[in-house]
Amino acid sequence: MRRKGHSHGAVSPCAACKLLRRKCVEDCVFAPYFPAKEPYKFAIVHKIFGASNVNKMLQVLSENHRSDAVNSIVYEANARVQDPVYGCVGIISSLQRQLETLQTQLAFAQAELVHMKTLHRIDTKPPPYMASGISFPANKDLSNDVDMAFAYENGAGESLWSC
Repeated sequence: MRRKGHSHGAVSPCAACKLLRRKCVEDCVFAPYFPAKEPYKFAIVHKIFGASNVNKMLQVLSENHRSDAVNSIVYEANARVQDPVYGCVGIISSLQRQLETLQTQLAFAQAELVHMKTLHRIDTKPPPYMASGISFPANKDLSNDVDMAFAYENGAGESLWSC
């Protein structure tokens, strides 16, 4: 099987074989996933997992699952470089905390929305009864009215409303 872009039967090594300084064979397990144009991908994977371990992982997988596995391995290797202790687990934990915070904020926003809708319904409802037939005199001076004077003062001239 000849790789695309190679002329006269010469095979340029994939990024893995180039880094490992070995001859890249036609059926190289690394070649489809670590092209020569992307040497950093294999370099980081090799640094974290080792070429032998990656080779073993790829060998046990069917060819239709290898691409996804390589993508996961590269992602995990990058995460391990960024956070050597937790790697992807640290990213997942951080995302879970963000999700919990956002769910809490959403619950508060939904509760506030329900509260605002309830207030809007109360404001827009007509009063239960209207006293439209009753009218009160406007600007009447009630200070001389006996009943009103009694309500405001007790017998000693003190206000009933004071503390």
